[in-house]
Amino acid sequence: MPTLKVVNITPVALSGDRTQDGEPSLAVNPERPTDMIATAFTPDPMGGPLAPVYVSTNGGDTWVLRSIVPGGAQGLGTGDISVSFASMGGTLYAGILNGQAAVEDILRMQVLRSPGISSTTPMQVLVSRDEEDQPWVVAGSVSVDGAARDRVYVAHNDFGQGTGRTATVDVSGNARTSPPPAGFQRHAIEQRATTGQDGPPVRVALHPDGTVYAVFQSWQNRSGSNVFFDVVVTRDDNGAVGSSPFEGLEDAQDSTPGQRVATQRFVKFGATMGQERLGGDLSIAVDPTDPGSVWVAWCDRVGGLTGTDYTLHVRHSTDHGQTWSTDLRTITDAKNPALAVNTDSLLGLASQRFTQGQWVTVLEMTDDDWQTPPERHELHQAPANVPARRGLPYLGDYMRLLTVDRDFYGVFSGNNTPDPANFPEGVTYQRHADFVSHQLLDLDNVTRVPASIDPFFYHRAA
Repeated sequence: MPTLKVVNITPVALSGDRTQDGEPSLAVNPERPTDMIATAFTPDPMGGPLAPVYVSTNGGDTWVLRSIVPGGAQGLGTGDISVSFASMGGTLYAGILNGQAAVEDILRMQVLRSPGISSTTPMQVLVSRDEEDQPWVVAGSVSVDGAARDRVYVAHNDFGQGTGRTATVDVSGNARTSPPPAGFQRHAIEQRATTGQDGPPVRVALHPDGTVYAVFQSWQNRSGSNVFFDVVVTRDDNGAVGSSPFEGLEDAQDSTPGQRVATQRFVKFGATMGQERLGGDLSIAVDPTDPGSVWVAWCDRVGGLTGTDYTLHVRHSTDHGQTWSTDLRTITDAKNPALAVNTDSLLGLASQRFTQGQWVTVLEMTDDDWQTPPERHELHQAPANVPARRGLPYLGDYMRLLTVDRDFYGVFSGNNTPDPANFPEGVTYQRHADFVSHQLLDLDNVTRVPASIDPFFYHRAA
């Protein structure tokens, strides 16, 4: 029988933490799944110039902070950050928005590298460019002439290219050993005209055979915050290291690279729900046993300009992204979809749902596209109005779900009130917490600490 654990990853040394540690990411070393790196909008507790990551070497049971990310801003840490281990060799990669540049209102995307989880030295800057948003990192490895090479993909929204076709993926075919810029080349994957930009999220899914997918929101019509977009998937069958990457999938109607999964979807970009902003929700996952089987999830407002709900949709393609199902799963008033597939072809969908004044974080598992009731885990539930928001994002514009073999690993952020009712399947805290009085406590284990937003790790073991 599968088992599930949920862990609040704020270390005991930060028991007095009151910050809004939203927008989490997670990396699990495929060769040693007990080794993990998590991230959030967490400032360095000593106010130093480096932002921290959370490190676990015992399968997520305990975590420590390690400040190794360049460009940390006091009180902020870093801006957007995502992390990924290579599939061989243990090298860690990160994509960030430099926190210090963000203080100066500059979107400075940087791609970083660290030799492994034990390294305490600052991560090496491989790429640094301005006017690029929301980097999302996926790393893999291939064997070339008996030596491992890391293929690394950094998806992002590139405002600096000047064409309005902003959905972009930076690709390196040998990122582990090459000196900066480590072979990274950026490739615009949007091939159609837009209203001046694509949506902020661009996501990548990598199959072990080298098939790589990317999904983005192609903004087709915009008036102020009212946006109509298409959901578009591109594919490359050779690791995107050839001369014309991400052109392996042409739309059946206009023969343009990039198959449209859904068209004319509406969102009021920047609208809020439960203190969180809306408009940038997107995920993609490929079956590790079948490169032709791929799922996409996104959120939009059903009913267009007159609609009232914000709905999550999931669709599936079994022919390498050429044709797509209708909606297999819809969830009203939900955001932050995160998809992953294990080696049993079991699909996981994590999401955060606003219901009855609460944010509820749920993990569903299905092996038949919801034809039968899914395995369901309610990871967390708590009032959406506590704590009061300190800027945006609140919970975050994304969270992450991963698989290693049969196991699922995920991370989310939420209200950290230590109440057993908030964790239907249980939880472990490192920071001092009294679950009887539902009160966080400082390092002295006496002084009361108000509720805030913390990152939580979870592991569903097969």
